Amino acid sequence: MDFDPHESINYIYKNAPEYGKAKGKVASLEAYKSSLKAILMKQSYETAIGAQEREAYAHADYQNLCNAIGEAVEHAETLRWRLEAAKMRFEAYRTEQASNRHLERMTT
Repeated sequence: MDFDPHESINYIYKNAPEYGKAKGKVASLEAYKSSLKAILMKQSYETAIGAQEREAYAHADYQNLCNAIGEAVEHAETLRWRLEAAKMRFEAYRTEQASNRHLERMTT
């Protein structure tokens, strides 16, 4: 197996900022979710809080935001697991190298 461990390290290094941005976007959208709900409740003509909340949850803008949060989480999780896979590849390489050194010592 021809494997350059530096490729895994470089992949992690290069993609860490994108993962950070993706996590930041998720956090931002989650924070905005409460604000949007409050804005939509304020715009409602209903007087009861429960009715205002129902209208806010049913509003297209709120549903679009929920979809955007889902997409942002999907993107962040995809990046996270790719980074984890790169770490696993590197750890497998390290284990293989240690095993090879051990075998060399046993045969010498």
